[in-house]
Amino acid sequence: MSEQFLPFPHIDPIIFSIGPIALRWYGLMYLIGFVAALFLANKAAEKSNGLWTKEQVSDLLFYSFLGVILGGRVGYVLFYQFDLFLSNPSYLLRIWEGGMSFHGGLLGVITAIMLFARKTNKRILEVGDFVAPLVPIGLGMGRIGNFINAELWGRQTDVSWAFIFPTDPLQVPRHASQLYEFFLEGFLLFCILYYLAKKPRALGVLSGTFLIGYGIFRMIVEFYREPDAHLGFIFSYISMGQILSLPMVIGGIALIMIGAKIQSNNAAK
Repeated sequence: MSEQFLPFPHIDPIIFSIGPIALRWYGLMYLIGFVAALFLANKAAEKSNGLWTKEQVSDLLFYSFLGVILGGRVGYVLFYQFDLFLSNPSYLLRIWEGGMSFHGGLLGVITAIMLFARKTNKRILEVGDFVAPLVPIGLGMGRIGNFINAELWGRQTDVSWAFIFPTDPLQVPRHASQLYEFFLEGFLLFCILYYLAKKPRALGVLSGTFLIGYGIFRMIVEFYREPDAHLGFIFSYISMGQILSLPMVIGGIALIMIGAKIQSNNAAK
């Protein structure tokens, strides 16, 4: 049966190891995403006519990195493992066991943006618009890492481009939802934001477009992605990922409307 579908590219998750130290593809993918984001952020700072400095870029990315790690872990525990947390609160600190949530990481980054904006006397929407085009790069690279690790695979299907993942106990053909997410949340969303960043626009357009784009793309992919085994579907065929993504779309629309109102008020002065 496996010959009817695409062969899974068996790649050792560990690139190389020296004693207890190992370099994994998953970590490398995020490193590539971070370096690419740093490069683009510095380029944007150079073209900002002094509005942004490289020192501010470094500080902002550091704040955002902490927000991703702390928010991602707290979000995963609260959104997906809350019962386990109630029975064993120390689970929150056991990061080495795995478990990160994008939506929690997003809340962490939003918190970081607010703190950075306050520290530098910049507007929150201004900082958000600066960060938004950088995020899809890391998201896309992370999904490639998920695919290499054969984790977070999709639902069972009989399409010819399905894979049989070696980590799947059922060994059935499944959607490569990680690659769907790479294309939509990573590549396509980056192209959209990069295009908008080159155009005159109101404050909040980039931030709002990111939230709307990611929310919609994630809700689409969730129809092909296998829900977490311990959660299943929250109701009918709706997953936790879709429920958490809906507020992103609403929030994105709100940001664009707020930015448009600010621009209108400034034009009227």
